[in-house]
Amino acid sequence: MNFRNFLFVTIFSLLFVQCKQPSEIEHRPNVILVIVDDMGFSDLGAYGSEIETPNIDRLAFEGVRFTNAYNTSKCYPSRACILTGLYSQQTGYHKSFRQEMQNAITLGELFKTAGYTTLWSGKHHSIENPVTRGFDHYSGLLDGASNHFNPGLRRPGEGQPAQKGLKNSPITYRNWVIDGEVFNPYTPESKDFYTTDVFTDYALKWINAVDDQNPFFLYLAYTAPHDPLMARPEDIEKYQNRYDLGYQKIREDRFEKQKKLGVLPENTVLSRAAHKNWGDLNENEKADEQRTMAVYAAMIDRLDQNVGRILDTLESQGKLENTLIVFTSDNGGSSEVVNLGDGTGEIGTMTNWKSLGKNWANVSNTPYREYKNWSHEGGIKTPLIAYWPKGIKNKNNIAHTPVHFIDVLPTFQELLDVEYPEKFNGEKIISSPGRSFLPEIKGEKYRNRSTPIFWQWSKGKAIRQEDWKLVSYNNEWELYNLKDDPVEEKNLIEDNPEKAEFLKKQYTEWAKQFDLE
Repeated sequence: MNFRNFLFVTIFSLLFVQCKQPSEIEHRPNVILVIVDDMGFSDLGAYGSEIETPNIDRLAFEGVRFTNAYNTSKCYPSRACILTGLYSQQTGYHKSFRQEMQNAITLGELFKTAGYTTLWSGKHHSIENPVTRGFDHYSGLLDGASNHFNPGLRRPGEGQPAQKGLKNSPITYRNWVIDGEVFNPYTPESKDFYTTDVFTDYALKWINAVDDQNPFFLYLAYTAPHDPLMARPEDIEKYQNRYDLGYQKIREDRFEKQKKLGVLPENTVLSRAAHKNWGDLNENEKADEQRTMAVYAAMIDRLDQNVGRILDTLESQGKLENTLIVFTSDNGGSSEVVNLGDGTGEIGTMTNWKSLGKNWANVSNTPYREYKNWSHEGGIKTPLIAYWPKGIKNKNNIAHTPVHFIDVLPTFQELLDVEYPEKFNGEKIISSPGRSFLPEIKGEKYRNRSTPIFWQWSKGKAIRQEDWKLVSYNNEWELYNLKDDPVEEKNLIEDNPEKAEFLKKQYTEWAKQFDLE
């Protein structure tokens, strides 16, 4: 080969490589991770609910539904976990969110290594501003919960927005961020402000501005349906008379629908009810409870409408086909009750901070026991949906393999085909203990999970290994075989002391790393 030919081949090769790179980027999927707040296992139509969720159901019926997906039973540990691929104990978020996340990279930092534009709209529940942790854009609530209609000061002509901290303590306004700038208090000018809609507005603004040649990652973290239960009147109207049947009937109807949908094993029974007898309530109590659940349903309905806005935008841009959307909830339905004592106005409005309460939370978590903060299935089991028209072969597939929030980052890492760094910004970081569930999304060969999964939050703790689960609340250990008893009704600890001791030993060894009791 003479020099001229050699030079031609060299230049052509370089041009080929440079031309190939944008094409490779173009074929990488956009990725959207949607996480909602305090929503139970049965609150979506595709998981048994009577609530109208056609857009999220579309994701489910055209994608993959997971039936054994787990969070950590509490807002900020779950969110730290899904962001980093680490147990919250490894990031320091098992006790407090008022610190930087330790030992980890974030999903934003992971996607940046693959050349993605990174976007975050909605809740964080941390003191760290996401623009310092790998996100090109962040707008939303930096704190845990806020008034959905007005997180700030009272506006002229309106009542006092219900806010935590108003009684017997100074008012504590929530930190709000717009394009990376922190505001406290943040009082929106528009009286049409509603958190769920606004978070979607932020996201759509960025999606519309993204260069079509570059893929994007969007973390869309809604605060609904976390209390205060507040919804738009037109959404509440749809459910005005839906819940006059009471707790038991709604719960039983959900359970029957779940069985028909195939999101429960055939041998699943409905766990013992923990709600009150509807007939024991007086008429005023019934009216309040009907209204409470109607507002809760309306909040989920509005979430679905906003997911529909995202889908419509992507479809109009020709991007939906190659977008992976993952949808989940940060913990089970909540029995916590916030009682400010000075709220006024009707349930569902800006001036009334209302919580769902134990009775409806028992319905929300159908068919499981317990609630947010517990390590029983009702506290940690979550809907998890993956939708990706271009990448999912088996539409409307139901995957029963156990997955956990620690698995989300490894899943995206495999999707991106990037290395997990040993150090980041000069600091040593911990590799994720999770495993990718990308094969389950794609419908490839089922892979059994042999390594245990651990939980610890507040008074709850647990370990699951294959079908066995050892779980405790207030240090009373219980043992269940989830294959035979998915709802944890038959405590086998006295019949299987060796299995209990084996699991307890593994849990103790894991807990020692973090000085847990």
